[in-house]
Amino acid sequence: MSDTTHQPARKERNAWYEADARLKRRHAADRRLRFYGAMAIIFALGMLATLISTILITAAPAVTQTMVTFDVDVPADAVDPSNPGGAPYQQMLNAAIAKIFPDVDTPREQRQLRQLFSNGAQYQLRDQILADPSVIGSTITITFPLSDIGDQLHKGQIDRNLPSNMRRVSDEQIAWYDVLIERGMISSPLNWGLFLNADSRSPELAGLRGALIGSFYALLVCFLVSFPVGIAAAVYLEEFAPKNRWTDLIEVNINNLAAVPSIVFGLLGLAVFLNFFGMPRSAPIVGGLVLSLMTLPTIIIATRAALKAVPPSIREAAIGVGASKMQTVGHHVLPLAMPGILTGTIIGLAQALGETAPLLLIGMNAFITAAPESMFNASTALPTQIYIWADSPERGFTSRTSAAIIVLLGFLICMNAIAIYMRKRFERRW
Repeated sequence: MSDTTHQPARKERNAWYEADARLKRRHAADRRLRFYGAMAIIFALGMLATLISTILITAAPAVTQTMVTFDVDVPADAVDPSNPGGAPYQQMLNAAIAKIFPDVDTPREQRQLRQLFSNGAQYQLRDQILADPSVIGSTITITFPLSDIGDQLHKGQIDRNLPSNMRRVSDEQIAWYDVLIERGMISSPLNWGLFLNADSRSPELAGLRGALIGSFYALLVCFLVSFPVGIAAAVYLEEFAPKNRWTDLIEVNINNLAAVPSIVFGLLGLAVFLNFFGMPRSAPIVGGLVLSLMTLPTIIIATRAALKAVPPSIREAAIGVGASKMQTVGHHVLPLAMPGILTGTIIGLAQALGETAPLLLIGMNAFITAAPESMFNASTALPTQIYIWADSPERGFTSRTSAAIIVLLGFLICMNAIAIYMRKRFERRW
């Protein structure tokens, strides 16, 4: 009798224990999932911090530039006032260096001594004299960069304690560098030349000016082409196009184009703009057109999504008061969708700014020593300039490559921040 009475109670207790065990297992699984998610985020943040810190540490030497300052005699008989550009500026520099190191008299030592100074010093001296011809016949003070090996020696990137056969500088060059330090002729100002100079074979003279201007022109062309064309295409497909198999085919192709590798657009630009239309090679106008082809699908998709986000009641209210379809779209729907459209456009332009493959195929990786004066002149862009410097054998380009990467990342972060701000600033909740 007692067994019959207590049997339901035992079943209830067993069922309660089983339910409690299942609940504990679910809670344990939930805790494990949250732990795995947190560990994944921490790992991702750690890898990102490692990447950024590595780039920053590598780029730190490029923040400053080692400069040397000394006096140079400008003989009146050596410079023709009617043709000052043809004067022997390198000989003037050699004479000034010889005054500082009078004991250096053998050709081998003289060559090693000149290796400490930048090859661009003669052109800087020329520009200084051309800017003020009144200095002819007097002594002027000139400040110019040390060479790549002198710059690395000053920044501690060359270990002077190593044997001479294991470092790039000789014992004599280290001794001459120490003399310059003792006389107070060496300084390390901020490296504004990184932004003000164009590209150069010498790391101490290389800068990003040409690449920055080239990227600006390319993005300007990309925006002027892709923004109106992308909005017009999206408005037509979303608001006016009939729903049939042809528009469905167009929509599928647009979605597929957004996933096409960028190098395919570079091949298209090479075949169409350069080979067929004969447009100038390495010009930002061609780069901008290629980038606009790549950006168009992104802008069209973002614009259509912004148009779909506008409530149908807006359209119905406009049509109800007598507005035409064109007036409804132009006066009501499009202005309300513009924040989302601008956000998608900025994100598309940010993606275009970081593209390298299509620009390489149209020749925007050429060695250009002058900044472009227009979008039709040969130029490089920030991604291709990074590619060129990363492929250079000189060690001085290593820090400049990382510095250029930071500049590019800075532009990308700013563009994405603007997109986020515009979305938050003009976002409407329905």
